[in-house]
Amino acid sequence: MISLVRRAAMAALFSSSMVLPALADSGSGAYLAGRQAIYQNDYASAERYYAQALKADPENPALLESVVVARLALGEVKRALPVAQMIEDIGLPSQAARMVITANLVADGKLDEFLARDPETQGVGPLVDGLMQGWAYIGQGAMTRAIEKFDEVATQDGLRDFALFHKALALASVGDFEGAEDVFTAHNGVIARMSRRAALARAEVLSQLDRNEEALQFLGEVFAAGRDPSIEGYVARLTAGDTLPFTHVQSAQDGMAEVFFSVGAALSNEAAQNYVLLYVRTAAFLRPGHVDALLLSAELLDALEQYDLAVEAYRQVPTSSSDYHAAELGRAEVLSRSEKKDAAAEVLQTLASQNPDLPSVHVALADLQRQQEDYASAVASYDRAIELTDGGSGGNWFLHYARGISHERLKQWDQAEADFRRALELNPGQPQVLNYLGYSLVERREKLDEALDMIERAVAARPDSGYIVDSLGWVLFRLGRYDEAVEHMERAVELMAVDPVVNDHLGDVYWAVGRAREAEFQWKRALSFIDPEDTDGEADPDRIRRKLEIGLDGVLAEEGAEPLKVANGN
Repeated sequence: MISLVRRAAMAALFSSSMVLPALADSGSGAYLAGRQAIYQNDYASAERYYAQALKADPENPALLESVVVARLALGEVKRALPVAQMIEDIGLPSQAARMVITANLVADGKLDEFLARDPETQGVGPLVDGLMQGWAYIGQGAMTRAIEKFDEVATQDGLRDFALFHKALALASVGDFEGAEDVFTAHNGVIARMSRRAALARAEVLSQLDRNEEALQFLGEVFAAGRDPSIEGYVARLTAGDTLPFTHVQSAQDGMAEVFFSVGAALSNEAAQNYVLLYVRTAAFLRPGHVDALLLSAELLDALEQYDLAVEAYRQVPTSSSDYHAAELGRAEVLSRSEKKDAAAEVLQTLASQNPDLPSVHVALADLQRQQEDYASAVASYDRAIELTDGGSGGNWFLHYARGISHERLKQWDQAEADFRRALELNPGQPQVLNYLGYSLVERREKLDEALDMIERAVAARPDSGYIVDSLGWVLFRLGRYDEAVEHMERAVELMAVDPVVNDHLGDVYWAVGRAREAEFQWKRALSFIDPEDTDGEADPDRIRRKLEIGLDGVLAEEGAEPLKVANGN
């Protein structure tokens, strides 16, 4: 929806780029430690080390820039100001420093000083500078000049949609809702659909104009029903006849925060995450209650593997926010990814008790419980999620698939098979389900012809999936079609060279076709890849060792299993 806008914004923004001058070798351990920390996106350590190095070389351009970037990435915009001012005083070009100075001038209410700055030598970038000037004029009560500035920015190549969006917000912020609606509906309504916030802003504008029915219709066109509790909150209030307040921008400073957020959000899938973070942190500094800025900064920090900072950002979303559940889901995901699964489970259990009718919470809790191998609890959570969702929705296939896996691990095969087959009813041909059900039938030595058909269809859909190709080779092995199995098992090992199960399977196939030495080699490889701490793995190291001692035929005989037998033959 906004990819073209993103590309246009990037072209304008990067015309005023960050500059990192070459740093002479100071021999400082602090500098080297800082470089390593910034390479790892560890902003807290980088800020500390660079600040220490700066004491020894207080006018070093690269150190000055690095301290500003690290503090800005940490959201410490006020602390970054003294160093940013030093950068500007000595005439170094630094976009990060200009962002810090601009944000602090606005936060301190020094709009005259901000407007007096030269965009050519002291600006952040053409798009940001133009929009910020428009909002500064609003802060001074000069609405006519503000609208002229937004219109001027709109004439620049690729910047029209951004400028008109902010013009609509500006008009709405001073109560001109009819003017704002005219902007939102211009150009075939593209402005109101350029982002989630734009759509919600238009819904608030329509409600202020006593056009709730139109607002409901618009939200229904833009958002899928039942997928976002925040949207559902809007829908419920509009349906009840409430007049929604206009909350998106309530002051000139809010508008300036929106400039940094909207540009950062537009760049989020185009520019480097650490660069986008600087914009989003600036937005949150100018408007601490900007929930979308907090959520996006947390997502960026999570992607940069700064999990503690991401958790901190999620925690800043107030419980009163309609997006609090989204923040808690995000926090739980980060905790889980950082190997704090018990803490993640606690967050989700609390959230589930607070939101008993919210499917996404129960799904997240069930997925985590399944990862923790607490399959009984996972089944209960999936049960609740399925109860709360439309049973006939194609998107629900995964819930039945995941619950089926949990049932299968609990050795509740009848329930597992029913779930897998229900998943296929909802999403016919889904390769993951076809493979899991087909492979399970093979392992149970049931309905082998049907299992083969399922797995062949899965391979046709995912020919480069090692797990699925392995399943095809394995079902052919179970059917006694050993020669046919070889090619597929060898392909599976190519795709998953260090998987113990796949290597073990190839060893069995080689044994069945009389290639005993190669079989022993594959079994030894399989043993070398087994994690000794994985007690729930499918590859059984004791069984593999026994095969190396007496061969596969001997093991089958000890187990009382049927001997190897070629299909339709000896």
